[in-house]
Amino acid sequence: MSAIEETKSEISVSASAPVKRARVSPLTWLLNLLSSVRFGVMLLVLLATASMIGMLIIQVNVDGFDKHYASMTPATKLLFGSLGFFDIYHSWYFNILLLVLSLNLVLASIDRFPGAWQYIKRPKFDVQPAWLRKQPVTTTLKLKGESRNAVAEQVATAARKLGMKAFVTEKGTRTFVFTQKGTWNRLGAYAVHVALLTIFTGGFLTTQLGHTGTMNLRPGAAANQMRETAFQIVEDRLLPSQAMMALPFTVECTDIQQKLIKKDGPITSDNTIDWLTRVRIKDEYGTHDALVHLNRPYDYRGYRFFQASFVPVGQARNITLRVAPEQGGDAEEVTIPRNGATKLKDGTLVEFKEFHANYRVGGDAADAGEGVYTNPAAVLSVTPPGSAPVQAFAFNPTMAESAPFAKRPVAGHTYRLIDFEKVPDMHILSIQKDPGSPVFYAGGGLLTLCLCAVFFFSHKRIWAVVEERGPHSNYEVLLGGNTNRNLFALEDTFKRLIAAITGEPVEVKES
Repeated sequence: MSAIEETKSEISVSASAPVKRARVSPLTWLLNLLSSVRFGVMLLVLLATASMIGMLIIQVNVDGFDKHYASMTPATKLLFGSLGFFDIYHSWYFNILLLVLSLNLVLASIDRFPGAWQYIKRPKFDVQPAWLRKQPVTTTLKLKGESRNAVAEQVATAARKLGMKAFVTEKGTRTFVFTQKGTWNRLGAYAVHVALLTIFTGGFLTTQLGHTGTMNLRPGAAANQMRETAFQIVEDRLLPSQAMMALPFTVECTDIQQKLIKKDGPITSDNTIDWLTRVRIKDEYGTHDALVHLNRPYDYRGYRFFQASFVPVGQARNITLRVAPEQGGDAEEVTIPRNGATKLKDGTLVEFKEFHANYRVGGDAADAGEGVYTNPAAVLSVTPPGSAPVQAFAFNPTMAESAPFAKRPVAGHTYRLIDFEKVPDMHILSIQKDPGSPVFYAGGGLLTLCLCAVFFFSHKRIWAVVEERGPHSNYEVLLGGNTNRNLFALEDTFKRLIAAITGEPVEVKES
């Protein structure tokens, strides 16, 4: 056998031998997994799913969890409880998902950032014509000029008019023009990663350091604590626990109001457009008046005030009375706010002390908490000039006409309740301390901007290779380009560049 035949035989044997893959260490395999984009997307989907579960299922620290839990079947309680769905934001797997996904974003950025940075630090100024002809858009132009550099400068000038950066380089018998726009778009993914990490940080601060409580407020009342309610599930039984958390300010209720759909209807939630709570906040920084609407919370010093509930015991925000002198004369109509007072023309002071939505003569006048006004009456304190205060009642016209005692004068006057504004006994505000909300909203804003920048803009690169072809200053210009996204925008830019170079539109030849 000749030496050549032996060599062929060795090559054949070597080619047919199986190729052994290099063994990967467990640490390398783990790092590759943690920096994988697919793994990160999977983690993001799992985290989003867990967050949706937390929003759809009432959590143990939310007011009303006990009623929600009682309405569940035993099987649902067992399943949700064993999976930690009732307190999912503090579950071990939620925090691990958050941690691993954050680590994935960091490692993926570290792994891929150097490659993206090369587009900015070391752009490719010269390319091979064979490679350029394989790009998404390519065409060849025939131009005349004084020299290759003059033709290249013509291409560069046209590109600059389109807002692109242009660089001219010469190599051998070819002159290259490299143009690009939107280079920063290569780093958009890493800005998205920063935004996501900012959002995760804000969410983590909220779940670990945030507090949510309630405060019961009626006009004239003040409080500097909120009540936190949580539940522990022990053997299918709820064990409620309450704790009072001090606030760095005092909240005084100045007024509560309820806008009803039907004025003559009950003060129930299905007959209500809006609840309004006016408060005065006092601290070392001064006094601040605030209004809390149903769908318009109020923020102060990292605390957010929401409308949570109300006590549907019928009260009156104000009452309108017709006060007639006992000895005859013109009657006066006066409107008195809750816990307020007014003076009559003769100097008599009339104070609004109590209100009963369902007054019963000689019986229990307590409201059943149904928000219905069957027999409204107001309790007054009347103080004539120079005399001691005495109690008086103002009944509605129906009661005043049917009950003789309702016509009896007190302190020289008779009193009729002719109108009143319905309002519940108290409003219940939900107060949320959310230290992570500024961080979360900053991350959300940054993410929105980054996604718009990433998807609505792109990094477009176009090369031109100028070569001399024949006598009489004839030059061939091979144009081609690519983009990291949005091929349609690249095609449009490519067409406009050709039109700027030649002075007329040119059809683009796509590979």
